Amino acid sequence: MIKLNNPYAKLEGYNCFGCAPENEEGLKLTFYEDGEEIVTEWQPTKQYEGFYQVLHGGIQATLMDEIANWVVVVKTNTSGMTIEMTTQYHKPVMIEDGHPVTIRARLTEKNRKKAHIHAQIFNFAGDLCSEGKVVYYLFPPQVAAKKLYYPGRDAFYEK
Repeated sequence: MIKLNNPYAKLEGYNCFGCAPENEEGLKLTFYEDGEEIVTEWQPTKQYEGFYQVLHGGIQATLMDEIANWVVVVKTNTSGMTIEMTTQYHKPVMIEDGHPVTIRARLTEKNRKKAHIHAQIFNFAGDLCSEGKVVYYLFPPQVAAKKLYYPGRDAFYEK
């Protein structure tokens, strides 16, 4: 696996809920490239609880949406925005066991304007807990660079 850089962390005022390292309320996700997949591990805590000892479903959806964005910026060489997301919850993600979850996502389809991403959350035992299908609108690279500060694919890799 290759650890990915977060080039946005250098932007003044950057505060992404999903991946900003300085956002005190955020998830502080870091990402890795594993072949065709983007992967992260994250430790659920009580502040993200829904039902007692269970990770809130909205946080699970957020985890899948965030990793889908990283698939887009690394695998499509542009940036975009979520235009559609469907989620399926198969098994509760328990907070009480103290183990991290693994989130994996991959590009399943791409055309000039859209990227389709399949994201999954697994518990420590490797059980599939939830999955999402995320559709991203893809900005033309020039627009992504100018309006969304997209630094180009190479900025996500160590030099």
